[in-house]
Amino acid sequence: MSPLIGCEELSQRLDEVVLCDIRWSLTDAGDKKRAYEEGHVPGAVFVDLETDLTGSAGPGRHPLPSPEEFAATLGRLGISIEDEVVVYDDMSGVIAARMWWMLRSIGHHRSRLLDGGFRRWVRLGLAVATGSEQRQPSSYPASRSFTRVVTVEKLEGRVIIDARSPERYRGEVEPVDPKAGHIPGAINLPTDHNLDSDGTFLPADELRLRYHGVGPDPVLSCGSGVSACHNAVAMVLAGHELPEIYIGSFSEWSRLDLPVSTGPEP
Repeated sequence: MSPLIGCEELSQRLDEVVLCDIRWSLTDAGDKKRAYEEGHVPGAVFVDLETDLTGSAGPGRHPLPSPEEFAATLGRLGISIEDEVVVYDDMSGVIAARMWWMLRSIGHHRSRLLDGGFRRWVRLGLAVATGSEQRQPSSYPASRSFTRVVTVEKLEGRVIIDARSPERYRGEVEPVDPKAGHIPGAINLPTDHNLDSDGTFLPADELRLRYHGVGPDPVLSCGSGVSACHNAVAMVLAGHELPEIYIGSFSEWSRLDLPVSTGPEP
């Protein structure tokens, strides 16, 4: 199943999928819940990055929940193992891709990202609902573990792709982590370069060129294991297998006081 679904196709299939709205802001997460209530794709339930897709303990600012916790969340959201799940945000998938990757990581392959997200949905004049929605809870079986996860001890010798903005990669700005810069040797492929001018993903052949030369099995990184998942979507579109993610990412690396590089070079 393609990792993407277009707004036009989704508008014809709202009754066939489970929709998850995963809007989030680094500075004000509560503002995104209010934005959801003011307007969302009809039928969508709100998913909170901080409480639903993040564990209470682990590496970095957004560690994974346990498989049992994630299964309980999916059940509470009304998602069953047979459902096709469509996730979206208002940042062209940079946040929502986290849930897409988590679902694929536990073997739920019927998961897709809304190409262009809520902004494109609104620009196309498609129906918008207000208020808050809930689904009938279900039971979702817990997987044994998340797959395609890399820990800091396993990074040596691996090609690391850093999804953060060039300014953060170079160490010119750092809004949240204790050090500025990047993991030595990491190459910078920012998420916004996966996108066309309208906020949808580039065609597969262009994405293949973008990720050409990164090797057969690179490790994806970012600030805290969220936006790296956007690069994972792009790589799957380009023909790669589901990539591995360093979930702790730079937020863990910098807090461990490990060496940091600055400037534009790896």
